[in-house]
Amino acid sequence: MSRILLDPTAETASVLRPRIARPASLESLSVALLDISKPRGDEFLDRLEERLRGRCRAVKRYKKPRFSMIAPPELRQRIAAECQVVIEALAD
Repeated sequence: MSRILLDPTAETASVLRPRIARPASLESLSVALLDISKPRGDEFLDRLEERLRGRCRAVKRYKKPRFSMIAPPELRQRIAAECQVVIEALAD
């Protein structure tokens, strides 16, 4: 019996993407805090949100359904429509 291993990312080769320049200031921007649903990620984002309050126009929280999946298209579109900066929580 043979087994086939499927790669869920569907990338046949890694793609090099240029980094986007960081904004000079967060003052007039909305910041998205994306919880990827790993344990204790919410604790990290709680602290980060405290530090960001007053330094940007708005801080908005979002959460992926499961850490093992990429964010659903609807969630990514919502974040893109509502915010200019995204910070993802990677914690355990």
